Amino acid sequence: MRTRPLKVALLGCGVVGSEVARIMATHADDLAARIGAPLELAGVAVRRPSKVREGIDPALVTTDATALVERGDIDVVVEVIGGIEPARTLITTAFEHGASVVSANKALLAEDGATLFAAAEKYGKDLYYEAAVAGAIPLLRPLRESLAGDKVNRVLGIVNGTTNFILDRMDSSGAGYSEALDEATALGYAEADPTADVEGFDAAAKAAILAGIAFHTRVRLDDVHREGLTEVTAADIASARRMGCTVKLLAICERAADGKSVTARVHPAMIPLTHPLASVREAYNAVFVEAEAAGQLMFYGPGAGGPPTASAVLGDLVAVCRNRLGEATGPGESAYTRLPVNSMAEVVTRYHISLDVADKPGVLAQVATVFAEHDVSIDTVRQQGRLDSEGLGGEASLVVVTHRAPDAALSGTVEALRKLDTVRGVASIMRVEGE
Repeated sequence: MRTRPLKVALLGCGVVGSEVARIMATHADDLAARIGAPLELAGVAVRRPSKVREGIDPALVTTDATALVERGDIDVVVEVIGGIEPARTLITTAFEHGASVVSANKALLAEDGATLFAAAEKYGKDLYYEAAVAGAIPLLRPLRESLAGDKVNRVLGIVNGTTNFILDRMDSSGAGYSEALDEATALGYAEADPTADVEGFDAAAKAAILAGIAFHTRVRLDDVHREGLTEVTAADIASARRMGCTVKLLAICERAADGKSVTARVHPAMIPLTHPLASVREAYNAVFVEAEAAGQLMFYGPGAGGPPTASAVLGDLVAVCRNRLGEATGPGESAYTRLPVNSMAEVVTRYHISLDVADKPGVLAQVATVFAEHDVSIDTVRQQGRLDSEGLGGEASLVVVTHRAPDAALSGTVEALRKLDTVRGVASIMRVEGE
């Protein structure tokens, strides 16, 4: 074993960063044996230096992250500060000054991964980022390395624990969205500002990364269709249950049937209770991968939190340090296919549409005609009369489940339905996946 340590600079010392530092200290001997050299925490960049950080020598703490990554003796920079800037500049600066990088920054990788990969290649350094998607679940490396000889056609997954917890609570307890969100916040699953989670931004960034690796093409955050779960109601959950389904916020990355394009999208969807993803409860993540030769694979586990994310970071750190000792680099960006990313309008799937209509003869025929005019075939229809606010009849709920159709055709159908005098409103639209 080499006695001279490999020096590690840590950018950020919050929930994840502090756990990375703790594991480096408590498992120092094991990590050294696995790598072939000891690790030394050479510096920790933070915003609030006065904060007490247990187990970290105050002499290592600095607010000058730039000076830390510019040091010529740093072997690996671990970036867990998140966001676009200054993270992007710090990472590229680290490459310029001879360090490899381990990052958990899904937002930056989805927004401008091309810049990071180009810099890593230019300076002959590693960029590893397993912790950017699905926490502790080994997912990116199997996609990037274990399945490198296969052809991945679809990636379907639950990649945000907060939203899965909310939907699970709505399904299991009958709670409304706001009530379930309050519980998630109280338990620490949701941030004080949960927008990134509940509006799908977090999952969309992960979908972009997954699609890029799975299909060997560049997919940016702007390429991913995104819908959150704030409009999902208890009625949607109940309707899904009647269909033998449950509702999940899914990240779906697909290769077109002709293999010449891809799509990436995030939205709530009904999936059959028989699908493996339907049983994913609480704040857990799971990703279902469909490959040509390997068949169907599922990756499951805790997708967030300090210890799980730190586990993924340390796994990357060990791999990068081994490469460092061997004077080699691991696989870089693979974007040779340069496949175009289709818009959501071209996605073909099934739909569940709930309409508020007048309860009188001929309404169903009018609705069916609109679907036919837009080439959207109806699979099932369920109609139930109900009383209005004055306790009288005259209103009904009409639930239509379609066969597979392009999203553009469904959008045209819904627009036409809203123009019918007999349709009081379109209560909800949800896709049906996983069949």
